[in-house]
Amino acid sequence: MADEIDYRQVTGMIHSTESFGTVDGPGVRFVVFMQGCKMRCQYCHNPDTWEMETNRSTVRTVDDVLNEALRYKGYWGNNGGITVSGGEAMLQIDFVTALFTEAQKLGIHCTLDTCGFAYRPTPEYHKIVDKLLAVTDLVLLDIKEIDPKQHIVVTRQPNRNILLFAQYLSDKQVPVWIRHVLVPGLTDFDQDLIDLGKFVETLNNVDKFEILPYHTLGEFKWHELGIPYTLEGVKPPTKERVQNAKELMHTETYRDYMKRTKRVQA
Repeated sequence: MADEIDYRQVTGMIHSTESFGTVDGPGVRFVVFMQGCKMRCQYCHNPDTWEMETNRSTVRTVDDVLNEALRYKGYWGNNGGITVSGGEAMLQIDFVTALFTEAQKLGIHCTLDTCGFAYRPTPEYHKIVDKLLAVTDLVLLDIKEIDPKQHIVVTRQPNRNILLFAQYLSDKQVPVWIRHVLVPGLTDFDQDLIDLGKFVETLNNVDKFEILPYHTLGEFKWHELGIPYTLEGVKPPTKERVQNAKELMHTETYRDYMKRTKRVQA
């Protein structure tokens, strides 16, 4: 058909890629970091991805990115693949959909790493996001904070659509790993952790529930960009606080990721 989309020529604004990611989904992953994010998380380790375009970002086609990824396919085995992260990947949903569509034609496992903020609970948006979810094997959903007011403190944005997206993924039975970054004095309040755990219990598609301890590896980027780093001096959480969070949210009960059938690489 004359109006058929050539997915390989769809373009996206790319921040960077990583050839050997080991914390971005199952197995070894080729990770694509998209440019652009509306959140302003106080602990963000990639503040250089916030703007939709910078002098370091590049416009690339799906074909270009996929060909780069395939150079590393030998490392993936049967449970690795491609992860698209950010920034916020869903701000460039057409590119991600196109990339995953072409990747799945080759039998590649596709993971979406997102905070879900771009989601909109409308029929029009559902038509768009359903196309993406149809070619997505796994969603890594980062829930920053369950309390609405504290979420604004943490990110400068509300969390309503994020929680609605979590529920939508559950309704669609899309496999999800929930992630929560534990920052002392910011996202580690016991009652909020209990409430987040209760919310996750209402979802029926969660294969894994991860606590990601806060770290300072991206702090230097804030200084390079001239942005005040509000968490200056905050230390990573102790092992005891991490364990406390795991127990309050019952994270160890989510173990289906260990038996989920993996996509066979072509």
